[in-house]
Amino acid sequence: MWGMIISLISGVLMSVQGVFNTEVTKQTSVWISAAFVQLTALIVCIAAWFLTGRDGQIAGIMRVHPRYMLLGGVIGAFITYTVIIGMNQLGPAKAVMLIVAAQLITAYLIEVFGLFGVERVGFDWLKLLGTALFLAGIIIFKKN
Repeated sequence: MWGMIISLISGVLMSVQGVFNTEVTKQTSVWISAAFVQLTALIVCIAAWFLTGRDGQIAGIMRVHPRYMLLGGVIGAFITYTVIIGMNQLGPAKAVMLIVAAQLITAYLIEVFGLFGVERVGFDWLKLLGTALFLAGIIIFKKN
């Protein structure tokens, strides 16, 4: 249950953040906005690390394998960029629907093929049908 609540909060925060970042971009630029987001996230993470008892060692980051797993920050910068551009061009609702659809499809493919060390799951036709219904909903929502 807690995972569902946290995931719902994450979705709300991502949508609000996307709107905020898009508005900041209109007054600065996309890369200034994205850099500010990443910088303030770094500051918050460092402060949280200090306030929560410094669980884990900073040097532990050098022991992460495979090394490509350290690309999360790079990916985060491009997530910020693409969310800003998507929301600016499509509006928040349409952009978020497409973002969530892409997340759902990608996450399912990662599970089905067992990519990046994730435990492999079997293909399920009902999940494919659910995804198709979700995509149909996006098409219906997009038509004005």
